[in-house]
Amino acid sequence: MTNLQSNLLKTLCFLCAMALSIREITAQNNENERVLMAIFAHPDDEMTVAPILAKYVDEGVKVYLVICTDGRYGTNDFTDHEAGEGLVAIRKEEMKCAAEKLGVSLIHLDYHDQLRAGEGYDGHVPHARKMTLELEEIISEKKPDALITWGPDGGSTHMDHRLVGASVTQVFVSKLWEKTKKLYYVGTPSHLMEDEERKKLAGVDATLMNRRIKYGEIDIKKAMESLQCHTSQVSPEMVEWRQAYNQKSNNTIYFREFVGPSEIAETLFD
Repeated sequence: MTNLQSNLLKTLCFLCAMALSIREITAQNNENERVLMAIFAHPDDEMTVAPILAKYVDEGVKVYLVICTDGRYGTNDFTDHEAGEGLVAIRKEEMKCAAEKLGVSLIHLDYHDQLRAGEGYDGHVPHARKMTLELEEIISEKKPDALITWGPDGGSTHMDHRLVGASVTQVFVSKLWEKTKKLYYVGTPSHLMEDEERKKLAGVDATLMNRRIKYGEIDIKKAMESLQCHTSQVSPEMVEWRQAYNQKSNNTIYFREFVGPSEIAETLFD
């Protein structure tokens, strides 16, 4: 072997060793990276937690936003959009815009609004089961440290909200996950609601909400910019309501942690 060949071989070995070291460092960094995943039903549901999604992105957390439905039935009194595929296309673009404003990685699934409830058992149940299984695949692949979704109230008692929240919960409790250890339900404290009926339907007593995440003015700005991407859904009155709620809640989003048992008992009353 000539000196030139020997030097080339040494250089090649050095480059291979460097490549392996870089791979090891990258893998370690990816393993140590904090990952948050928020899973909601409709394009625009993310507005409920938008400020803290922006906050965690700024803190270096990898944030995934999973939206389950296509928004096909999102008609309202202040636009002339008709339900169907045309509205689906509009809302997908709006959701992309909102995700870009927040800096999150968007996963937008294509399940129908109302999860085909109008088609009865044979239409709805296979659709809902498929969604749950797909959510399990996504969580398995992305390996979030924590999940955020709707609680039993669904925020507004919306059937899609409640079913998506229940589906995420089923995925979480179906096994002990190696990395995904936390599940949080976003909610509105009852004391921040003025309407008594709404308190009963969707309020959560503040003492049950053990995670209270504060956010700042920069987070609000990004959240409001993302909200305004949803032009087919968001009226000026809704924008004003979100701004007022920020003040009313003292720039805080409340969560109730899903807490598993710490011991096994043989009575329901101990």
